[in-house]
Amino acid sequence: MSDRATLDALLEMHGTTYADEAGIRLRDTPQPLYQLLVLSDLLSARIRASVAVAAARALYAHGMRTPHRMADATWQQRVDALGEGGYRRYDERTATQLGDGAVLLLNAYRGDLRSLRRDADGDTGALRSALQRFPGMGPTGADIFLREVQTVWPEAAPYLDAKALQGAQHLGLPTSPAGLTRMVKGRDPAVLAAALVRTALDKDVAASVRSAA
Repeated sequence: MSDRATLDALLEMHGTTYADEAGIRLRDTPQPLYQLLVLSDLLSARIRASVAVAAARALYAHGMRTPHRMADATWQQRVDALGEGGYRRYDERTATQLGDGAVLLLNAYRGDLRSLRRDADGDTGALRSALQRFPGMGPTGADIFLREVQTVWPEAAPYLDAKALQGAQHLGLPTSPAGLTRMVKGRDPAVLAAALVRTALDKDVAASVRSAA
């Protein structure tokens, strides 16, 4: 099979961003960007992605969609929402981190992650470092955020980190970001990144793609 056929099958079968899965209508506006920050924090823990997505949906369903609402919620309300989504192993620590992170975002950036983007001035490395100021957002969380946000922050594209490139390797695809994005020219690089990450995380994804290509 050709690399192009493999990529076409991958995107057809698994081309859904984690933001879409969590119900985030991603735009370059404060609320969806904050929701993506929360989702990235949850996904960065050693827990199934489906559980992290469910926990994010539960937080949003309980009104914690903005840093103001997250900061105003009690610690117990955050714990309960995380538990409702099945995020029980890390619920207490994460509830604290989400509260502290919301306060930091309000104090340092007036609740608007676009200020962080402006400060980075097109430097993806600076943006990645700035994201790690938020509690719980280590290198993994920053990578997740950047993989997803490149849809609306195109200066970060193509952002295919080590986890995405591991997925490409599992499928026998080129492992250079430039080479991969050339093959899917015109497609959303965040969709490509998410599909490759799903391949890296689940061996059954690679098998299903090979069967379909």
